[in-house]
Amino acid sequence: MNRPTPPRRRARALVVVGGTALALALTGCSQAVPIDPAVEASDPDCAAVVVRLPDSIAKDTGEEQAERETNAQGTGAWGSPASVLLRCGVRAPGPTTDRCVTVNGVDWVIDETDAPNYRFTTYGRTPAVEVLVDNDVVSGTTAITELSSAVSVIPAEGTCTTTEG
Repeated sequence: MNRPTPPRRRARALVVVGGTALALALTGCSQAVPIDPAVEASDPDCAAVVVRLPDSIAKDTGEEQAERETNAQGTGAWGSPASVLLRCGVRAPGPTTDRCVTVNGVDWVIDETDAPNYRFTTYGRTPAVEVLVDNDVVSGTTAITELSSAVSVIPAEGTCTTTEG
């Protein structure tokens, strides 16, 4: 004999099912950050960089930016909306008069022409890595400091002749 489910138990079951469905729907809404892959994104050194990327950037500064999924190989993104973007496999910069800094053993050329959005590109490493930072959200210095250990797996073939940092 089938007895009807008591209204209280039915309501509890609906709340559990509804809560589970809502949680699944919210996690499904987080779309991948669209990034155009660099020409050499499929280089094995880029894969070595990507697997070493941190789960967050600026965790200890109050500006924490959580890692996000991206839609392209050799890329990384942090923040919502994304305030730090990384592309591995970009063309290595040649000699330049742009400022170059050394952070944790990695040389970075800094392009400040679109401030407060800064472009940091590794110097003396092939493939090169490019990091775009919205400096109004997170410090560019903090971002490249926390990304340098992942990037350092690409062997250095040269250094900036004059550096700051």
